[in-house]
Amino acid sequence: MAAREHFGGRVAVVMAMAGSAIGLGNIWRFPYVLGQNGGAAFLLVYVLSCFLLALPIFCSETVIGRRSRANTFGAMEKLAPGTPWKWLGLLTIISPLLILSYYSVVGGWSVEYFAKSLSFDFDSVNPLAAEGFFDRFISSTWKPVLTHTVFLGITAGIVLFGVKKGIERFSKWTIPALFVLIVAILVYSLSLPGSGSGVEYLFHPDFSKLGAQGVSAAMGQAFFSMSLGVGTILTYASYVKKEEDLVKSGFGTALFDLGFALLAGFAVMPAVFAAGLAPQEGPSLVFQTLPFIFTKMGSSSPWLGALVSIIFFLSILVAALTSSISMMEVGVAYLVEEKKMKRTTATLAITAFTWALGVLCSLSLGVLGEYRILGLSIFDFLDRLCSNWLLPAGGLLFTLFVGWKMKKADVWDEITNSGTIPLACKFFPVIYFLIRFVAPVGIFIVFISPLLF
Repeated sequence: MAAREHFGGRVAVVMAMAGSAIGLGNIWRFPYVLGQNGGAAFLLVYVLSCFLLALPIFCSETVIGRRSRANTFGAMEKLAPGTPWKWLGLLTIISPLLILSYYSVVGGWSVEYFAKSLSFDFDSVNPLAAEGFFDRFISSTWKPVLTHTVFLGITAGIVLFGVKKGIERFSKWTIPALFVLIVAILVYSLSLPGSGSGVEYLFHPDFSKLGAQGVSAAMGQAFFSMSLGVGTILTYASYVKKEEDLVKSGFGTALFDLGFALLAGFAVMPAVFAAGLAPQEGPSLVFQTLPFIFTKMGSSSPWLGALVSIIFFLSILVAALTSSISMMEVGVAYLVEEKKMKRTTATLAITAFTWALGVLCSLSLGVLGEYRILGLSIFDFLDRLCSNWLLPAGGLLFTLFVGWKMKKADVWDEITNSGTIPLACKFFPVIYFLIRFVAPVGIFIVFISPLLF
């Protein structure tokens, strides 16, 4: 059997894990939720949640991954043989594949809009036309399936090259490029007349808007934004060398993720307010509001609006890909290590499964719209199942496994690199306390919040 691959160093580790964390949610959800829940007040709770909730869960996944040097299923078999914990490993193989199936549909939308921006199709659009185009596109039969196929094919192509030549190389080039692209949009967005209202919307501290629901939203955003509970971080950590500092890698990932979310907020919301439009969340923001804004940008200089449009939708596409490759790698690693498949065969098998399920998700927004699961379309059902149940369950079980099942000495050995990292040794009691007590309570709040609010 071939030797297991490893990431090349700390930069590679942080870039890959930041790529897994940075995704569409940073662009279409974070700015809106930030502004709606008190701006700077929400940001304060979010930052605290990143380091008191998300980072301990991140450490839990990385401890399991590097300790076991295995995929999510193999990790549980190796660290807790003959116990029911193997079902956690199975859960975190299924979850990312379910997510990838509908996430790649949305990724396909970004392929379509990037192509439209390259052909200058947004030059004469208006708000109603932008909304109508999006609705017609996602409800049509063949075109969203085609773009879903293209997006999934790109994802598979990257994963096919392996950890170092595929995932590491792609992440090391695209994450810095992604920051450059979003900063370019930010600079232009802040130069627009009326953009100051968007900045105020984002960062004016209003604690009256925060409330219990806002606090829960901040905790949930921190949890979901770093791709926790789904096995991607665990899988990537299994490729991390022993000498790497897991805590520093966690801080680096959290800072990259937070930094990109803030930059995206500055890039998007000032432009929305400058155009005199109401802020929205989700696909309506990215695929309906922003094409109209780019047209308004280009009213005096058409080439400028077209250029910003190209840069923005390229950013959307790259952000989606950095997350999708981490989700696909979870299933590929399982098939390669547990079922002894070649990477090519495993990649094709995972691609075929997620493609087929993704086709159903795509068609459920159109011709299969009448078929419902608990009153939801197939697309919305899978989204609700994964976001509200599977991911929080995975995160909770990871922290309970590291905090209560693993030997404390083994956890200490991984976090401190056998006592060779003085700072990690000094703060280990704090990290261990957060893993055992604080993170599980925080995840439980995230878990039940959809039932309360």
